[in-house]
Amino acid sequence: MSTVLVWREQFQKLYAKYSFYIIRILQFALGIAVFGMINSNIGFLKIASTSICTIGLALICAFLPLGVMTLIATILILAHMYTLSLGLMLITGVFFLLMYIFYLRFVPDQAWLILLTAVGFACKIPFAIVIGIGLLGTPLYLISAVCGTFTFYMVHIVKISSTSFKGEAAHNLLVMVMKFVKQFFSNKEMILMMVIVIVCGLLVYGLRTRSIDHAWKIATVAGVLTAVALSVIGNVVFNIHIAYPSMLIDGILAIIVGLLFEVLFLSVDYSRTEYLEFEDDEYHYYVKAVPKVAVTAPEKNVKQITGQTNDAKNDEMKSIEQNDKQETTNNYGRNERAEDLLLTRSLNKELGIDDTAKK
Repeated sequence: MSTVLVWREQFQKLYAKYSFYIIRILQFALGIAVFGMINSNIGFLKIASTSICTIGLALICAFLPLGVMTLIATILILAHMYTLSLGLMLITGVFFLLMYIFYLRFVPDQAWLILLTAVGFACKIPFAIVIGIGLLGTPLYLISAVCGTFTFYMVHIVKISSTSFKGEAAHNLLVMVMKFVKQFFSNKEMILMMVIVIVCGLLVYGLRTRSIDHAWKIATVAGVLTAVALSVIGNVVFNIHIAYPSMLIDGILAIIVGLLFEVLFLSVDYSRTEYLEFEDDEYHYYVKAVPKVAVTAPEKNVKQITGQTNDAKNDEMKSIEQNDKQETTNNYGRNERAEDLLLTRSLNKELGIDDTAKK
């Protein structure tokens, strides 16, 4: 666990240092997923459904606000719908307009959740998206999730029924629109998924905000079990063909996402929980205090040893040795000269040379 917390601290430092580039990369990845999903499902306008167009739009949106990405995705969907049928473009435009009037114009910063939810359904991982929204968001975020579910199934229905809508005459627009609306709102799988998004999102949010130990883990597991149970009931009762293997994989991934979010955004030590009680002039307080787990990433001090440093040290040692040898040689020479001088004086004294010289 401590290793994971150290990784979290290192990731936070990395994000703080390179946040601009990380956000741009994430927006580019989301753009690739969104525009790729649209073009692969309803790519009726051939010019806009190419890979170059998908990458280009994603690259442009990477440096713009997420609301602009939502607007471009809406325009792209309408362009594909118009290529298929004018009536489909009109009814789709009305749906998007109502979505904007009654919701997005009040919370434009949540428009990216619509895109993320639609991508989650396209990747067959809606449970993971719902669990993440319930843990990190509020009940208001679920409206964006419902709108994303609505948008995905609208595109999906057009994809599977495109042959019946293509080439409709102008005088049959009303008939075609009524046919699409009836087919859309009678889609049992879409209704079931909307119910799962709302119920599981509220359940996860409700349990996550309770003052119980391990609330996030309990909320994650409860949300996943509820989503799986509702999916199984929908399969049996409404004869909806949701694949059980993909449902199981989505549930496991949702649990992993919930545990990962707890480590990244909560990470508390329930073993050191304290219960406090105090009061003021108006209220009496009962407080449960759970300390956070904080681990400081170890700093590594690397001492560099280069060849240049070693050469300098070797040269210094050689110079010291040479000086020692020179001093030793000089001392030895002085000692020899002193001995010769003493020997000469003693011989002169014995031979009487000094006395003769004096006389």
